[in-house]
Amino acid sequence: MTDTSHTSTPPANPVKPTDGAFARFLKATELDTRMIGMIGALALIWIGFHVYGAVVNGYGAFLTPRNLWNLSVQTSSIGIMACGMVLVIVTRHIDLSVGSVLGFCAIIMGVVQVYLLPSILGLGHPLIWIIAVLCGVGLGALVGAFHGFLIAYGGIPSFIVSLGGLLVWRGAGFLVARGETISPVDSTFALLGGGPYGAIGYTGSWILGLVGCLGVIAGLLYGRRQRIQFEFPLRPVWADAFLGLLGCGAIIGAVLLVNAYPWPRGIVRQYAEANGIEMPEGGLFISHGFAIPVLILVAVALIMTVVMNRTRFGRYVFAIGGNPEAAKLAGINTKMMTIKIFSIMGFLAGLSAVVASARLNSATNALGELDELYVIAAAVIGGTSLAGGVGTIFGAVLGALVMQSLQTGMVLIGFDAAIQRIVVGGVLVLAVWLDILYRGKSK
Repeated sequence: MTDTSHTSTPPANPVKPTDGAFARFLKATELDTRMIGMIGALALIWIGFHVYGAVVNGYGAFLTPRNLWNLSVQTSSIGIMACGMVLVIVTRHIDLSVGSVLGFCAIIMGVVQVYLLPSILGLGHPLIWIIAVLCGVGLGALVGAFHGFLIAYGGIPSFIVSLGGLLVWRGAGFLVARGETISPVDSTFALLGGGPYGAIGYTGSWILGLVGCLGVIAGLLYGRRQRIQFEFPLRPVWADAFLGLLGCGAIIGAVLLVNAYPWPRGIVRQYAEANGIEMPEGGLFISHGFAIPVLILVAVALIMTVVMNRTRFGRYVFAIGGNPEAAKLAGINTKMMTIKIFSIMGFLAGLSAVVASARLNSATNALGELDELYVIAAAVIGGTSLAGGVGTIFGAVLGALVMQSLQTGMVLIGFDAAIQRIVVGGVLVLAVWLDILYRGKSK
């Protein structure tokens, strides 16, 4: 990361004499203060629930490998949709139908893999889960594109279109399934929902972790090279080194955490018997590793981050959110962009339906109820402004983790559903209020 041939390049954020040590640190590393605040709030939530459980119940159950592993899996479905909701809200729209689209796509996938394909391809055919997934995400994309068309070319406000979609697709799912639960889903499809067999294990997690660390280092080196090439301000070498250590440390910590959560004893015993493994006296310790739904969420977040920050499409999204009229005058086809954005949102709702129904090992009409509220809350808590033009994918994923942490913590300490909804609603209002204050101070 050293650079001696471009000493004339100015620093990224010039330090003022009046800046304190922390302000100088933030300017050098270019860390987002809102993200730091969110991570701090998340840490307080985790510690608070753990301490409360330890005081009231005699033991803390929140900060354990088991709970945090399950928390990551539970966050996946909401986090995937929150990545798409960022695009929608940034462009000054809203989508209230994502939960119903999720439920409808799950019902269709259930019908396809339980009733239709086994009679055509045969029970357990390896193509069943692939076709089911393609049907789910494809249907979600078509539904989203239809919503976008009504908004862009029909001139109907997105609030009305998506509110209608919330009712229509929930009702359509009920008609298709006749109110019944469709189960069990294909055995390979079920692995996409996590569980002991729906994870990559100890070795796979370490391999993925090392690849992630290499990716962090390569990204920092590439970013520095690009800044030099285009004569952009550089971060200090120590700041890049700190960011590299921070990123690699977070990845390695995540690997250690998921590998510390073992398979349940009953499943280990079944696995040993099926594979002719002799059980030692102390039992076998088989790590879960990263769950497949979490890997899907990470992949979606990385792809969407690149799309938003490194492509023309992403620049158009922010341009439309900043000033729709100016974007239209600049030659951006705002109507087609609206269709694409809602199509992506629908695609991600279909992908979330894959994760949610696979995790439940069934498809029910109640799947995805109220998810639209949690998805919107996750995006807003993550820093996406309802006024448009501002939002990050990482922030939305972090917001989804905050929302799920609140729900999980309240379940662990025994709060009923009514209190959980009150807390979630209060947090959403608080997040919007803080966003208004933040934008007011930044003007």
